[in-house]
Amino acid sequence: MTTNYTNGFILVSPDSTAKSGQEPAKAGSVGAIQYAMLRDAPYKLTSDDLLFLTHAKRADIAEADWPAARQEFFSKPKACLRASPLVKQFGWGLHHDENSRVALYGVETEEYRGFAGRKDLKVVNGMRSSRT
Repeated sequence: MTTNYTNGFILVSPDSTAKSGQEPAKAGSVGAIQYAMLRDAPYKLTSDDLLFLTHAKRADIAEADWPAARQEFFSKPKACLRASPLVKQFGWGLHHDENSRVALYGVETEEYRGFAGRKDLKVVNGMRSSRT
């Protein structure tokens, strides 16, 4: 099972109040870790890579143990990046290229609007923060 999208774009959640892409302030949080990795290496990681590396960093898993830890991590279903705090709270859309690699784009940018309107991408909303 994979969380990867190919040729897709995850829009900011419909109930997000963010007017622009914001850097998550809480160091060590899921949002801050994901933001730093995507900011520093756009189109280098897949969704699966990003989710696992976030887990490994938060759980302080030694790099030598990553292969076994990754297998264990994905032995149970995982939520995709539609549930990421980046799209739910912080105003970032996530573009997945033809190789399933991810980059982030602030909701206020021309690039975000361009991806959101493309017919050749699978465009999906981020998950809502609340059920109402």
